[in-house]
Amino acid sequence: MEFIPKNDILEFRPNTLVEVRKLYNLDKPGRMQDAINILNEWVQKQSHFKKKDFSSFYLETAIVACKGSIEKAKSQIDKICTMRTLLPQFFGDYNIKNDFGRLNEVAKVVMLPKLTEDFYRIYLCKFKGPPHDSSEFMSFYRANIILAEYLKIHDYLSGFMIIIDYSDVNLMDYVSKINPVELRQAMSIYIEGYGMKIKAIHIISPSKLIESLVTIMKQVLSPKVAGRINVHKSVEELRKVVPKSVLPKDYEGEEKSIQELQDQWLDILSSEENLNNLRDMNAAATDEAFRSTDTFSEQCAGMPGTFRLLSVD
Repeated sequence: MEFIPKNDILEFRPNTLVEVRKLYNLDKPGRMQDAINILNEWVQKQSHFKKKDFSSFYLETAIVACKGSIEKAKSQIDKICTMRTLLPQFFGDYNIKNDFGRLNEVAKVVMLPKLTEDFYRIYLCKFKGPPHDSSEFMSFYRANIILAEYLKIHDYLSGFMIIIDYSDVNLMDYVSKINPVELRQAMSIYIEGYGMKIKAIHIISPSKLIESLVTIMKQVLSPKVAGRINVHKSVEELRKVVPKSVLPKDYEGEEKSIQELQDQWLDILSSEENLNNLRDMNAAATDEAFRSTDTFSEQCAGMPGTFRLLSVD
């Protein structure tokens, strides 16, 4: 595919497709299509896949997420399909606007429209109030999976920067209710399953409890990703490392407010078109009766839901 599918919120630089492909030596004419064809041929041979009609753009974003490696793209697609089988509690045909109670009031989750100059997309979550109980974290993880599914068929980038803003809440309300096992499983889904390449994680909080939160995060992330965690006591510190052009006006940036962006995202993710895509992708699981025991041990041992823990990178 020689173009990025249109959408109602994500913006791209005019040279995004070419420059991102160039990062992985896939910019020469026909090279990306050859890679897509090889990956698609492999998908068709996987007898344990319940869905095999992935779009060319979906396969391309898998290749890009894996830095041009077809072998890693095979592993990534296999993992997300397997995770839907092993961890079904994280997936579902949810309407993000109606099915998660007060979550959208407590957590303002947005993917910022503009890419950075080096083609990174910024994920921003600002917490506005305490969770009632630990079950709201599962709603939060599910909402982020719905967003990830949308990005797989609409976005084109070199990776992500993550901003998590706790500046308006009591951090104890969150630290005391986090289930580290669920957090590890969720991060494994995002990074291993959806191929989320994280350039940096920026956490904003003036609380002394931030070190406790960082300790928990380091337990569920690989040392490589954990080393990219940055703590800021204020928004002013964040603005020194994140371009003003991409930030919402709440952060003295040039983008729409967080509330405006959240409203737009909720409309998009709860649309009938997106719900149909969720139903389709939720069917992309595995039938493990058709996968040999040796292959399962080689490819899936250590995934969340199996006996060993997955090393997230």
